[in-house]
Amino acid sequence: MRSLDKFKIWVLLICLVSELGHGFYLPGSYPHKYGVGDFLNVKVNSLTSIDTELPYSYYSLPFCQPQEGVKDSAENLGELLMGDRIENSPYRFKMYMNETEIFLCQTKPLSGEEFKLLKKRIDEMYQVNLILDNLPAIRYTRKDGYFLRWTGYPIGIKVQDAYYVFNHLKFTVLVHKYEETNVARVMGTGDAAEVISTIGNGGSEAPGYEVVGFEVVPCSVQHTPDSVKNLNIYNKYPTPIKCDPTTVAMAIKENEPVSFTYEVNFVESDIKWPSRWDAYLKMEGAKVHWFSILNSLMVITFLAGIVLVIFLRTVRRDLTRYEELDKEAQAQMNEELSGWKLVVSDVFRAPSNPALLCVMVGDGVQILGMGVVTIMFAALGFMSPASRGTLITGMLFFYMILGVVAGYVAVRLWRTIFCGNHKGWVSVSWKAACFFPGIAFFILTTLNFLLWGSHSTGAIPFSLFVVLILLWFCISVPLTLLGGYFGAKAPHIEYPVRTNQIPREIPPQKYPSWLLVLGAGTLPFGTLFIELFFIMSSLWMGRVYYVFGFLLIVMILLVVVCAEVSLVLTYMHLCVEDWKWWWKSFFASGSVAIYIFLYSVNYLIFDLKSLSGPVSATLYLGYSLFMVLAIMLATGTVGFLSSFWFVHYLFSSVKLD
Repeated sequence: MRSLDKFKIWVLLICLVSELGHGFYLPGSYPHKYGVGDFLNVKVNSLTSIDTELPYSYYSLPFCQPQEGVKDSAENLGELLMGDRIENSPYRFKMYMNETEIFLCQTKPLSGEEFKLLKKRIDEMYQVNLILDNLPAIRYTRKDGYFLRWTGYPIGIKVQDAYYVFNHLKFTVLVHKYEETNVARVMGTGDAAEVISTIGNGGSEAPGYEVVGFEVVPCSVQHTPDSVKNLNIYNKYPTPIKCDPTTVAMAIKENEPVSFTYEVNFVESDIKWPSRWDAYLKMEGAKVHWFSILNSLMVITFLAGIVLVIFLRTVRRDLTRYEELDKEAQAQMNEELSGWKLVVSDVFRAPSNPALLCVMVGDGVQILGMGVVTIMFAALGFMSPASRGTLITGMLFFYMILGVVAGYVAVRLWRTIFCGNHKGWVSVSWKAACFFPGIAFFILTTLNFLLWGSHSTGAIPFSLFVVLILLWFCISVPLTLLGGYFGAKAPHIEYPVRTNQIPREIPPQKYPSWLLVLGAGTLPFGTLFIELFFIMSSLWMGRVYYVFGFLLIVMILLVVVCAEVSLVLTYMHLCVEDWKWWWKSFFASGSVAIYIFLYSVNYLIFDLKSLSGPVSATLYLGYSLFMVLAIMLATGTVGFLSSFWFVHYLFSSVKLD
């Protein structure tokens, strides 16, 4: 029996290795084979605009509705939080069967309210987002000799004082002939899955195809009401329709209906299924993107190396010279060279607001761990753009699970500060479980009221609010308390020196120490400001962000630079006999959040010039504040923990009486 099991394992491994030659498909991204004549159903997502950043439902405007009624597609938690509302649409195709002049519907005469709303959405540059086989519709435009790629198409356009709607769509579906393999695999698009066994088959007689591209050309065509009077959905339009995207003809008017038609053309393509997202990822500025990131990595690595080398040489030389001298020479050297040894009895004195520091460090470890794990999974391809919402869902999942680490770190640091005292660990665990989620809940609730007031699909439904609260108090809080329990049982970190009862007076400084702390954030900011531009463009300009491998490298480099900056500033403060290093080490690296927020304001003013309305600006600044708070906790935690390790190592390495 055991030999049979081993044989099965080896067969499975051989099948997996052979499958690598035909493309490796990650979970949630399996291809779907369609036979000729099979129905392809197009879905619609929320209407979006970079002018307002407020998504709205597709059917909030007078568009054609499907015969079976509007139905929501399967959505995950991440899609709901991102404002995606994927629904069915009346557009449907038959695989590899070209169709032209297909009549869709004629709307009722536009009421005054519908007419005003349609004009408003055209002025605000809203885009219609269509989806076929999980691929967004892509639109190509030519400008200055270059082809520009856009996802979706505009609702309409304003020419002089008239408003024109794009009521005829020319679809091009790129298909690739399905390549049979000798391995049975499970396929599906998320709506349905089918097991196709190909072992022993000579290949099916009817060819199968995979959808590898979905392009759309919007046109404004004038339809006469009389010509569509007796037409039903999917009937042939009586006269030929010429789709010319450079001209507009269908002007919308109050109390007049709008007719919608479409055509579809299937083109066989050499693009294979694993490469079908390349058209979306090859956005303009890619070369600048790669060059800028590489340049930033090289410069920051060079600077960080210099700081590290200088710092290690200075400390090592100081320690070596100090240990080689006798006690009398050490006493004389204390005043002349090494001011940090004068604060030996105060360096581990408890900081002000110790509970808040422990809570912020615990939450920072949780956020940092969530970011690293999520980016690692994204870099491996498990959270690709094809799987909508998985990035946000994964972040929530990892954040909740890492509550154990947050509670453990916060309580153990609390016990270390108070030399092993168990008292108060439950309170610290509760605060760690509620501090950052509580602030996030307050910000999101405030912004959600604005979205509710605007009737935007970006508003989180009340039922989802209940789900988030249940996840918080039924999973995250208990896990954080469990981590706090383990932290209370773990041995605390013992200080290498004793602390006097009377604190030492700190000599007056030539310059405010907090000024240096706030300025220290410029170096960590230099590691990520280029990458930050592309992340902001992805969030607010509708571009696809996909270089998670580079983002992981930048994040690792950011952690290293934050640690180095905090170490240097802590050593500088100790050398001038300033023993209050706890909070300063936290904000030395955490101050990078200030520069990120200033960059966000700069991005709002100069890159989002078209952003209109106080609601849109408030949403932007609110989400930016939320992001900045998370970054401050994560980077501040890196700086504090590295400084704590350094101070503990420094004073435990010197022979002191």
